[in-house]
Amino acid sequence: MEIDEAGCGQRIDNFLCKHLKGVPKSHIYRILRGEVRVNKKRVDQTYRLQLGDMVRIPPVRVAAPEEVDAFIPATEFPILFEDDALLAINKPSGVAVHGGSGVSFGVIEQLRRARPQAKFLELVHRLDRETSGVLLIAKKRSALTAMHEIMREGNSDKRYFALVLGQWRNARQHVKLSLHKFDTPQGEKRVMVREDGQSAHTIFSLQQSWPEFTLLEAELKTGRTHQIRVHLSHLGFPIAGDDKYGDFARNKELAKRGLKRMFLHAHSIAFNHPLSGEPLTIVAPLAKELAVFLGKITG
Repeated sequence: MEIDEAGCGQRIDNFLCKHLKGVPKSHIYRILRGEVRVNKKRVDQTYRLQLGDMVRIPPVRVAAPEEVDAFIPATEFPILFEDDALLAINKPSGVAVHGGSGVSFGVIEQLRRARPQAKFLELVHRLDRETSGVLLIAKKRSALTAMHEIMREGNSDKRYFALVLGQWRNARQHVKLSLHKFDTPQGEKRVMVREDGQSAHTIFSLQQSWPEFTLLEAELKTGRTHQIRVHLSHLGFPIAGDDKYGDFARNKELAKRGLKRMFLHAHSIAFNHPLSGEPLTIVAPLAKELAVFLGKITG
């Protein structure tokens, strides 16, 4: 195989895992140590492919494409922005961004199925399954690499809307609480505030308040797993409808009142375009079911 734009810059082990679907990773690493050649030479698993590299892959029995992909529906999602380098969609709640951990497929697999002509589609970042809003997908590896650099250096501005239980008092509050990831006895991923965890920084701004609820805007300064949810829960202001860190009794009551999901929405992201450098702000309108619930409590 000759490496094109889609494979350029990718580690050889990740490239093989993607192309040899259904082959155990242990077998992929075995052939990588002995039989795979790049430009007629052996390479180790950390080698990053270059444009024009010739990769020799020995015969391997893989799952038939129809076995792997038959159950993945071809789905397009509401487009907020698209050019040759990037695609931004408004992800609905209840859809995982990718398959794995008991989920057969997610947004990225459905998009690839819907766009068979696309040579490259990769997630720039992630959103929790229950969270709606702006999700970025790279259409070129150069854009993906540049976006990861932008986010790593803190040169993007991500904002979320969260409806919390209780009355938040401060107009603007910086929250710096370190977060630790762990597995529950049932094998579920969870996060808790712990001093020896990874540093995490969120800025909350009060948008509107009611007797029972407060609407906050959350600005992420770091991008830790479940960061907004855990910071708010720890402070005693759980997100309405949060089934992991929320008030479960109140969630049941809220479901009867029409809120059957977590009220967390990634409403905007701003950054300089990874290839052109032009300033770009992408906004996702509030999901209909969240807007309807806000209307009820305001009314």
